[in-house]
Amino acid sequence: MVSMMTSSDKSSNSSSSVTDDVSRDQWLEMVQKAHLLQRMDMNKLIMDYLVTEGFKEAAEKFQDETGLKPSMDLDSLDDRIKIRESIQNGRVQEAISMVNKLHPELLDNNKCLHFHLQQQHLIELIRFKQVEQALEFAQLHLAERGEDNPDILSELERTMALLAFECPDTSPFNDLLQLSQRQKVASELNSAILEYENMESTPKLANLLRLLLWSQDQLSAKKVKFPKITDIGSGEIDDPK
Repeated sequence: MVSMMTSSDKSSNSSSSVTDDVSRDQWLEMVQKAHLLQRMDMNKLIMDYLVTEGFKEAAEKFQDETGLKPSMDLDSLDDRIKIRESIQNGRVQEAISMVNKLHPELLDNNKCLHFHLQQQHLIELIRFKQVEQALEFAQLHLAERGEDNPDILSELERTMALLAFECPDTSPFNDLLQLSQRQKVASELNSAILEYENMESTPKLANLLRLLLWSQDQLSAKKVKFPKITDIGSGEIDDPK
């Protein structure tokens, strides 16, 4: 951890190191004493995450438990919730239809997002062994996109490669068949809808986590020894190395 010094400290310790080795326990103790976030601040971050990601039921329960009012009418989340649920359940064409009714120009103006939705539909066809339909859909809707964009071509090739395996679930490209892939596409579409509606598209909590990871990278690059969070999900912290 970088030590905090006043100007007088710096002048009197100009020859000393600008870093001090801090143990994991010392680090946690300092964080606890700092009171970086009050309970209300943390609750606001959680509510912002639930509302931004469209978790209406969880937001309602959290509101009942904390008394914290969300930043918007929770009923306004219904369209985004239906669209997200459609993608998470593999009904991509249904989601596309709902988006076109809600915001007819959104997918026309966001070619990358439109491709990812069509790619996900292709993945669903492959998942359920609908090989002929998958080949026809790829030829009609995706082939030309790949010709115009090398990045799209690479993603399309990975998707089509699933067809080369009798058991795509065990292929080198099986990540495309994981539920996390559906979640990824659903989140991308959710963010695009929020941006289209001139609303904040990324939860504040996610931005804070990105800042945390960036800060750790900066400290590591400067060879600073500090207790590092190695697993965001569990909050696991390693001793200084």
